[in-house]
Amino acid sequence: MTKIIMHGCNGHMGQVITAICAADEACEIVAGIDIVDNRENGYPVFTDIDACDVEADVIIDFAAAVAVDKLLDYAVNRQIPVVLCTTGLSPKQLTKVQEASKRIAILKSANMSLGINTLLKLLKDAANVFAPAGYDIEIVEKHHNQKLDAPSGTALALADSINEARNNEYEYIYDRSQVRRKREKKELGISAVRGGTIVGEHEVIFAGVDEVIEFRHTAYSKSVFAKGAVEAAKFLAKQEVGMYDMSDVIG
Repeated sequence: MTKIIMHGCNGHMGQVITAICAADEACEIVAGIDIVDNRENGYPVFTDIDACDVEADVIIDFAAAVAVDKLLDYAVNRQIPVVLCTTGLSPKQLTKVQEASKRIAILKSANMSLGINTLLKLLKDAANVFAPAGYDIEIVEKHHNQKLDAPSGTALALADSINEARNNEYEYIYDRSQVRRKREKKELGISAVRGGTIVGEHEVIFAGVDEVIEFRHTAYSKSVFAKGAVEAAKFLAKQEVGMYDMSDVIG
């Protein structure tokens, strides 16, 4: 049984993870951390992480960037691994994450979905087949109209997976409206669509002569990210000190 502290337990993702763990006999949330204790979670909630004295195997973090520094200090002091899902960390915070990973196990990934991380692996093989054959590569990502960044971090991770397999020979192109020219062979186009309540869609296109191959991932709810975080927590609780990502979880 993996004992989990849920950092950001009262947020949407925290509540989804709470429900997933309640139905999973292999793990249990033993405590939560949030700025207020205003829910019936079925476990104690601490408004100050330093006050949390509950024994745990791992922490899942889905909070806010402003809370990450204190979380890392707590985790290092208590020697508890962290699945770090909060995004938007500053360069200084990212450095602190790297330093903390020298003392505890930390798992950080651009996307916690098991499906996306399996796709990252498949794209490496696909790129090594289609790129040498001259296929053009494009990525189209779609998200809800409240998303602030474009392209998504996941779209960039997909592009990076392809580019790493090809020795970084591709240039990322985000906008073709300013230049009138034919498509270059070594450009990888990344397009962003924003609208409605789309949770997340990512499509990778390999377009050749008279043939198109498409890889597509669609998230219908944020529970796919929560499920991945729980699986990551089970994995990380058994690991040695170091930095990990979801590719380590799926093997």
